[in-house]
Parts: sequence; structure tokens; C-alpha cells
Amino acid sequence: MSKSRKHAFPEPRLITATDDLAETVSRLRQETFVTVDTEFMREKTYWPELCLIQIAGETEVVLIDSFAPGIDLDPLKALFDDPNVVKVFHAARQDLEIFLHLFGALPTPLFDTQVAAMVAGYGDQVGYDNLVGALTGAAIDKSHRFTDWSVRPLSAAQLTYAAADVTYLRLVYQGLIDQLEREGRAGWVEAELAALSDPDRLIVDPEKQWEKLRARTGNRRMLGILKAIAAWREREAQNANVPRQRMLKDESLLEIAATVPKTVEALARVRGVTRGFADGRMGQDLLAVVQAACALPESELPKVTRNRGADAPRPSPALVALLKVLLAYECERHDVAPKLVASSDDLDAFALKPDAQGPLLTGWRRDVFGEEALALCEGKLALAVQNGRVKLLRTE
Repeated sequence: MSKSRKHAFPEPRLITATDDLAETVSRLRQETFVTVDTEFMREKTYWPELCLIQIAGETEVVLIDSFAPGIDLDPLKALFDDPNVVKVFHAARQDLEIFLHLFGALPTPLFDTQVAAMVAGYGDQVGYDNLVGALTGAAIDKSHRFTDWSVRPLSAAQLTYAAADVTYLRLVYQGLIDQLEREGRAGWVEAELAALSDPDRLIVDPEKQWEKLRARTGNRRMLGILKAIAAWREREAQNANVPRQRMLKDESLLEIAATVPKTVEALARVRGVTRGFADGRMGQDLLAVVQAACALPESELPKVTRNRGADAPRPSPALVALLKVLLAYECERHDVAPKLVASSDDLDAFALKPDAQGPLLTGWRRDVFGEEALALCEGKLALAVQNGRVKLLRTE
């Protein structure tokens, strides 16, 4: 890592009025790119509570106080919708969720330096401070990482900390762009960012929440009840802006689906369900949802997925282990993060059907890993160790 260096940035300016925000947005729309970050709280709410928005252009850095009395954030939408200004984030997912909920659309076009860093060989999900250190030699002060951003007034130290999240990001972005263009990998990042720009990946579907609970049962009726009450909890949590686990824990949902309570007394006996909850409006609504799920026809119950069943086809553990070694070897050789190339599920699927045109045989992944993985599965390639390092041997 380079030695720490000082960098000169514009003095950050706090925006607390809508007119000031609108004028600033007009200037920022003349930029080729801006860097963006947010500070938010989420411990007590379902939706992130936006506290501060940081944006840096070439000549100005602004901190937008979303708690300022009377401020309207709507002018920001013009910047986020502008196709001529790239919006640069680091680890963008939660920021994008905030703006999707706020404006009904994602910023476009967007760039995520964490994704780009994985392509450029900085490891899996590299942190912002480590990336700044690697590319600029600067050390980021993280002393306010766990501060309460909802408390006003914000201190000078907090504002300085918040500004650093977008000022150094400009240098990181420029450094990554230069590196990716030199190495011919700009197209790799574009493919990954296209997936990140899909709003459907950020929208929570209440009807699919039951799948995350991983109920270990083949009882379709129980799964139907679980699906119904998990969807009910999600909608209630969204409407009340309360974390889903604070409303009703996963363990309680699983027990309700298994025991099928029909009365307030039976519901109150479920672990994690208070008598007050069972007696109240939500308890009554939950019992009604359970009753409705019990009456569903068989055709409307979830299908039992047997992918993990004892009779389901499973890949050879030895072959999967070899593919993992090959993945590590190729990613080391190409200097790219393994997690970006293939997941464990990708490797399992490939081991079962190596000739299937899945993600590992598509685009840049095929060049980095897919072709060699196919050769390994076809017996045209072997792995060996020489001088303490993995080596590939052609068998043809």
C-alpha cells in the first residue's frame, strides 16, 4: 500500500434549503460524473431513514440535510435521471434502495466502485477505506462510522467524515477506470452494472418471503400457511415502517405454520407472540390469514422443491472441489475476485451439466474460467502441484 498522502478537496457545504439544492443540482448536471453516498439509520424502521446525502463534483462538495425543516429533495431526481452524468457509488445496494423508495426509480447511469474493484483484482467486496488506501495512499478516518446521523445539529467532525466518503471516491473512480481500460476489462464491469441497475432486484416481493425461512418440510399445506403469513408480516412491516423481526420473528412464523392456531389463546401460546399482540388487531388479522390459507385448494399451494432431497441428482463433491481449485487458480492468474466469477451454486450446477449454457459459459466468465472448467469436466485438463503452486496439465 502506498504511503499516506494529503489531497486537496473543495470545502464541504451543508444544504438545508430547497432553492439552494435546486441551484446546486443545475451546476452538478454539467459534470461528467458525480460521487454519491448516504448516511441513514435503520435499526428501528423497515425503510432506511435517510439522514444525509453527500455529493461531490469536480469543484464542489455538498452535504444535503434531509432533516432540514421544509427541504424538498425532489430537485435531486433531475440529477439522478440525467443520462449524461454518471452517478458513482461504493457498495451501492443500500443507497440505491433508498433512492428507489424515495423517487420510484434508480439513478442512471450508475457505477459501483466495489464491483469494479472486484473486477480489477482488489478482492471480494473490498471496503471503501481499504480501496482508498490502495489507490490514493490516504487513510480514511472511520471514527464516526457508528454515529447517530439522526441527531441534530451535526458536528464539524461528522460533516468532515461524511464528505470524505465522496471526495476520495472521485479519485478511486478515476483510478479504477484508468486501470480497467488499460487491462481491457471495462466491458466486464458494464455487464455487472447492468444487473445492478435492475430495480426488480431491490424490490421486496412479500409473496416470496417464505422461501427465505427454509422450512424443512414437504407438507404443502404448512408451506401454504407459511407463505401467507410471511407475506402478511412483510406488508404489515412495510405499512407500519417497522423491522419485520420486531413485528414477528421468523421462529414464530414457522411455529404458527406448524401448529395452525385457530384461537387467540392458541396464538398467544406461540413462542414470541405476546398476549397483547394476539388480542389486538394484528392478532385477529393473522388468525384470519391462517384460516384463509387452510382453505386454499391444493392447486394453489406451493410446490415442494426437491432440489435438496435425498433422491435429487447431486454433483460429485470431488468434482466440485476440483472446480473450486481451478476457480481459485484462474482468478489468481487473471487477478479477479472469485466471488464475482462463480458462486457455490454456479459450480454445483456446472458440475451436474457442464455443457449447459449457464453464466459460466457466457461473456467474460467463459474466457476467465468457463472454457478451462469445461475442459476439466471433459477430461482434457488435469490439476497438478509443482513447486508449491497449482499447475494445469493438458491431457490431449
